[in-house]
Amino acid sequence: MSTRFYDDRFTRRRITVDDGTGIHLVEGGEGPPLLLLHGYPESHVMWHKVAPALAAHFRLVIPDLRGYGDSDRPAGDAAHATYSKRRMAADMAQVMTALGHERFSVAGHDRGARVTHRLLRDHQQRIVKASVMDVVPTLDVYEATDITVATSYFHWFFLIQEGGLPERLIAGDPGFLLDWACDRLCVDPAAIGPEEREEYKRWFVLPETIHATCEDYRAGATIDLEHDRADRDLKLTVPLLVLWGAHRLVGKRFDPLAIWRSYAETVEGEALDCGHFLPEEAPDEVARRMIAFFTT
Repeated sequence: MSTRFYDDRFTRRRITVDDGTGIHLVEGGEGPPLLLLHGYPESHVMWHKVAPALAAHFRLVIPDLRGYGDSDRPAGDAAHATYSKRRMAADMAQVMTALGHERFSVAGHDRGARVTHRLLRDHQQRIVKASVMDVVPTLDVYEATDITVATSYFHWFFLIQEGGLPERLIAGDPGFLLDWACDRLCVDPAAIGPEEREEYKRWFVLPETIHATCEDYRAGATIDLEHDRADRDLKLTVPLLVLWGAHRLVGKRFDPLAIWRSYAETVEGEALDCGHFLPEEAPDEVARRMIAFFTT
């Protein structure tokens, strides 16, 4: 389990949640607690460029979501509940309780932003402020799917296939898929360097990881939509910062602020001059916007 991407202010922890899944994390810094959630196909390492600036203002908690990084990879179930965003959000709520943080702020990128959205719905009373990066809600993506969305997000429709199809095909060359995703979704692929990629590949190549990450997307197309439809009309009162990359699908196909304002009462944000991986492509700007938002 690597911590070489974080300085000596950070320590590594492992917390077991109520279904027996072990959640790996790093924590460090001084100030009010701020939970940082990564996306696919990455891990807690994706935040390492912004963490030094944030650690001067916040007590950072940076976990690997279940199925990712060095967290446990439980087998999926027929209903995909094991990797539902409700389950993942419950993991994070329990992690923060175990660390002594009853109230906290949270920022999530990609899949982590979808977990953040569910945290806001299921645990809103515990969240001070929140930020989501380069997403609009899952339900809105599926409802707006056309050839543009399907082409850009084709992996959504590939990874949700049942019967082991994506697991078997990805297993043929998982490192290629990871590099392909990083190269395709960045404006400058060099923003995710060789050390970071090797760290992501270290766990991404495992059969259990391939299955878990497919289950994450299967949940997104099934049980997550059920949960999202059930409480879609619940207006969120937590202040929300929305950031997105100007050069990828969210910035080109959607109006992120208008969509999130239909879900939340207080929303601010902007596009950044980058692709999908904001914390790695535009770390200084992400840190600046986060510090300004979470400290006021």
